[in-house]
Parts: sequence; C-alpha cells; structure tokens
Amino acid sequence: MTRRRSPRATVVLTGVLVGMLLAGGLPAGAGAQTAPDVAAACAQTNASGALQMWERTGGNKQMVDLLACSWNAANPSRPINLTYIEHDAMVPKLAQAIASNQAPDLLGMDLIYGPQFETAGQLYDVTDMIGNDPSLATASPGHMKVSTYQDRVYGVPLYADVSVLFWNKGLFRQAGLDPDRPPTNMQEIHDMASKISALGNGVYGFYLPGNCAGCNIFTVGPYVWASGGKIEPATCGDEPLVGDNIKTVLTQLRSMQQEGLIDPAAQSENGDTFAEVFGSGKVGIMGTGNFNVVLAKQQNPGIDIGVTLIPGLDTGQVASFAGGDIVAIPKTSKRVNDAVDFEKFILSPDVQVNVYSKAGNLTTRSDMADNPISRQDPFNADLAKAIPVSQTPYTPHFFELINSPQGPWLQMLQRVYYTNDNLDQVISDAKQQMKDISCQ
Repeated sequence: MTRRRSPRATVVLTGVLVGMLLAGGLPAGAGAQTAPDVAAACAQTNASGALQMWERTGGNKQMVDLLACSWNAANPSRPINLTYIEHDAMVPKLAQAIASNQAPDLLGMDLIYGPQFETAGQLYDVTDMIGNDPSLATASPGHMKVSTYQDRVYGVPLYADVSVLFWNKGLFRQAGLDPDRPPTNMQEIHDMASKISALGNGVYGFYLPGNCAGCNIFTVGPYVWASGGKIEPATCGDEPLVGDNIKTVLTQLRSMQQEGLIDPAAQSENGDTFAEVFGSGKVGIMGTGNFNVVLAKQQNPGIDIGVTLIPGLDTGQVASFAGGDIVAIPKTSKRVNDAVDFEKFILSPDVQVNVYSKAGNLTTRSDMADNPISRQDPFNADLAKAIPVSQTPYTPHFFELINSPQGPWLQMLQRVYYTNDNLDQVISDAKQQMKDISCQ
C-alpha cells in the first residue's frame, strides 16, 4: 500500500496498515520507511529552550507536524523540536532513553503502547495537572482508556482513527435494497449481504480479512463490543472473551463465510490490500476506517459510499475501534509543566477546530466534532459518531494477545471462519491461550 498524504488519507498508515500499525504490532521492517520521516521546518528548532518531542513514523505525520507548528507559532519562547523515530524502533529506543535519562520531553506513541509504559512506571502521572480539565470528559474514550492506569492519567489523544461500517449504495440499488438504509444489526448485515452476493459477477456482500490480526481487531472487535462482550484480559487473572453473546457473534460471522457471502480470496488478506478492497466496487458491506473515504474515492471516483457505525447483534448496539496516537510525558522529562501545556493546547477548542478539522482530520473531542469547518465534509458527521462509542483494548500484552499472526485472537477467528470446529471449544482454547500470555 502506498503512502498517500491527502488530509484524511494519511491516517491509513495509523488506522490500518491496515490495522497492523493502528494495533501497534507491525513486524520489524514491514511497511517501514527506509529512513525516518523528517519533521516540517516549522516543527523543528535549534533553540536552547526547546521542548524535545518524539513521534513514530508510519502515523499521521501531517497532523503531528501541524500540531507542533501551531504550538511553535503560539509559543515562540518554548518551541517544540519534533523528531520522528522509526515505528519498529520506538519501544526499545524509548526504553533505553528513559534508562539513560535522555528521553524527550514529549512523546507521541501508538496508543496501544500506553499500558506497557504506564505499568512499567515510565510515564509521568499528569492527573493533578490536567485530570480535572473539562476537555477530558469528551476526549476519545478509547484513547483515554489506554492513557489511564489505576485511575491516574498519563496522556491525552494526539490524533484519532476510528472503524466504521461502509456500504456500497450502488450495489444496494442493484440488489433491490434501499440505498439510504444501512444494516442496523448483524442479522441485517447477513440478509443484505446475501442479496448483494446474489448479483454474481465477482460481487460479494461482505468482507472479512482472513489473515490480518490487526484488521480483525479494528473491524471485528466492534461487533463483539457492541454486543456486550470483552476480548482481552487486562492483567494476569483477568478473564478474556467474556460475554454470553460472543458465540452468537462468531456464529454470524461463520455463517457469512460458509454461505459464500465473502470473496474466497479474502482468506489470504494480510493487510497489504485491505484498504483497497471497498474501492474495488465489488463489496457491498465492509468494516473499515475513516481514512477509507478518501482512498475509495481516489480509487473509484464513481463509487457511492454510505458510512454508519458498526452494529451489534441487536439494533441500537454500536461500537468502534479507536486507533491513532496519544501524547505522554516520559518520567525523566524536566519540562513537565510546558509539556502539560502542550497537552492542554491540542485539546483546546481553537486547535480542535482550526487545526484538526481544517486539516481534514477527526477532532479528538466529540463535542468539537460538529463545527463550521467539519460541516463542509459530507462524511464527517457519520465518522464523528464513532468517537464517543470507540474502544481500545487495554493490555500490556497487546501484540502477543491480539496483533501477532500466531496469537490467539487471529487463530481463533481463522478457526471460526475456515473450519467447522466446535465454537465452544474454539472459544475455550483462545481463552486459555490468552490467560497464559497475560501472566507471562
């Protein structure tokens, strides 16, 4: 997948490369650049009083550059010097920098790494400095979940991606479905997908990425959450895969695979072409990310896209995966007050509207989503609805549990999709594997 720098398309590299970067488990070298990104000139400075900030490559560089440049314009006496660190090198490099007291003052990181550094005591507790800020009440709940440990706050959202459900209105019309009425529960997804698949000629009603763990937590996880389930164990001893409806959700997904409502080629999808699937015009309904609006339109200018929230088993149940980055303060920072001011700055109404929205990005506060700039985007209102219902798994073992190709999450789903194994046994096996990993 190519790196595209349009206002909304840049988040493809965070949200799902596709799901792998968002989920934080990109294998070393996969999708990484040959050299680190270089920050925009206005985000760099040699000033002696500069705040040093690190951000990973492969994320929403355009947005982070803009935030640093906006801060620098408003705070010339304490500018930020932004440096990009290779995504797959960020964790070991930061751990080494903290140990040697050479960490930056501010750190933008893939949000799923928050719990790992919080539980290790490597981030500064900013609860007393920002915890009562009213802006946190409407900040992305998924970001705030992974920024909070033992009721203490360690970071705030830097930028957000969300998963949503796309439907192809053109295929809906061809199948005799109302193009303005999306599915509102999983049974409706099945029934609508069945009618669309009946069109033939390489058209399929639904899509599941068969070999991409991150893609599945990004798009399948919300079906589980919306239906009242929980996936990951937060700590050793915590019960994974909790919820009476998990088996029913998996049964629905299996039925669509076994009934031929999904392209058989999807079984080998490892994330490399995931963001191009909907733009092909051959899929009726698909979970994907906010970035895919621009990408699908670029790929297929005539496609008629509908966007809605990912539903659960019952109408009215909805959820989303919150991806993106948080910004935190390494515990060794000597500029904590200035760093917290930056966190407050990016949450301010002015920045939410005139930086995030103006750049075509989602605001990280739900109460800022509806504004004069965002109203110019016909898809913004539907995408913004995902922020307050978004979730992010909280675990220090995210890669091993969820994002590894050999991990229990993908292994469970592959048995669901492509075998006839007893689902109770499939769930039981995954539970035990998750428990074992969480206690390592």
